[in-house]
Amino acid sequence: MQLSHAAAAVDVAFDDPNLIADAGLAPVIALAEQIGLPELVTQHVAISGVANSAGANPAAKVMSPLAGMIAGADSTTDVDRLRHAGNSVVFDQIRAPSTLGTFLRVFTHGHVQQLNAVLRKALVALADRTLLLPGADEVVFVDLDSTHRQVYGYQKHGAAVGRLKGRKTPHPLIATASTPIARPVMVAIRLRKGKTADVRGAARFLAEALTTVRAIAPHARIIVRADSKFSTAEVAATAARYGADVSLTTGSNPSITAAIAAVPDTARTPIHYPNAFVDTETGELVSDAEVAEIPYTAFTSRPRHQHVHGRLIVRRVRRRNPKAAAGQQGLFDVWRYHAVFVTSRVEMLQAESFHRDHAIVEQVIADAAASALAHLPCGSFTANAPWAVLWAIAHNLTRAAGVLAGVFHARATTATIRAHLITVPARLARSARRLTLHLPESWPWRPAWQAPHAAVCRPPRQRAA
Repeated sequence: MQLSHAAAAVDVAFDDPNLIADAGLAPVIALAEQIGLPELVTQHVAISGVANSAGANPAAKVMSPLAGMIAGADSTTDVDRLRHAGNSVVFDQIRAPSTLGTFLRVFTHGHVQQLNAVLRKALVALADRTLLLPGADEVVFVDLDSTHRQVYGYQKHGAAVGRLKGRKTPHPLIATASTPIARPVMVAIRLRKGKTADVRGAARFLAEALTTVRAIAPHARIIVRADSKFSTAEVAATAARYGADVSLTTGSNPSITAAIAAVPDTARTPIHYPNAFVDTETGELVSDAEVAEIPYTAFTSRPRHQHVHGRLIVRRVRRRNPKAAAGQQGLFDVWRYHAVFVTSRVEMLQAESFHRDHAIVEQVIADAAASALAHLPCGSFTANAPWAVLWAIAHNLTRAAGVLAGVFHARATTATIRAHLITVPARLARSARRLTLHLPESWPWRPAWQAPHAAVCRPPRQRAA
């Protein structure tokens, strides 16, 4: 690709009042209004007693950063991309970045919890309006994980050097919901200080997530998946209280070691993975392994009523000597063991496959790092906390737009959805009190763009009884 000879001299003029850069926001914001998102904000977010009316009209001050995040903003300053040319014709009540910064800084922990209620109810409404979680009537996976987002400067409240040595980070806790045929959506998020332990508050956080998932799929089998840092009696008890099973990676302790040693070699089933995966310990690609299961009672060091009965699924992978010559065999086999505690009655190989798919939560973390959580923009911790919740709502709206666009975009990353469907330039034309968006001719994803636009013009489908 090169500059055309006919356009060797390119002149620039920022003078067209009828252009917009993000035409795809129109159907997405229409979808948000159909599910009643502004009304949910008005109903639940009540910020009063603040000087200069910083908490007034919270609906407009929430919808503005949401639209900016959907279009790719990763700071309050980037939301200024909405205040240009024809956007004021298509959208109303767009707030300035300074107004949004003032609004976020008046949040307290209680106000963040109010915004979390909006996130939960909006997700339930989105799942009712679109096929956001196909297959949720059978099985839903709730993935629990935490991440670290590096920040810079000495004025970031709550940032501390924790697990990432030498890097100051807050420590968000996230919960996602997915099905075997659907990409994950955000169910809950909680911003925590950098040195907070991974499991701190996880049981209560999981209870909030499971309440939302039960509202979406009241009769589905729910499987809670998590790493060893969340393998606690409280997490297992919370899952059981909501009728959910657990699939938890176990740590190394004498009880687990004894259970693994008790598995006979004849009980192991060799398996070959058609798609090799990366071993988190060695970085090697694993394509062959052996799997076995054994009855196991977890958390036996706790009181008897906290014991949990289930199975221990043990996968072992042959450890290879990186210094050995090609084709050279060792004197004896050395194995690496990976144990997963499960309470479901799913067949062993399927349960092992289900747990490996817990890695899908990393896709959501990657989406966050590539968008609004690239860096937490405010110095105040209580301002960054609602910013994280707003990102979760924006993520779900973007995923819903992808679902409405078709099969390809339902499985695409949010960055792909944004590039194909959101950040599309358009020219405005007004006639007979109607607006027409003139989009680029021969746009490769024209049918995908038109699908959500047509879908939000139809009445919402009714949830089946």
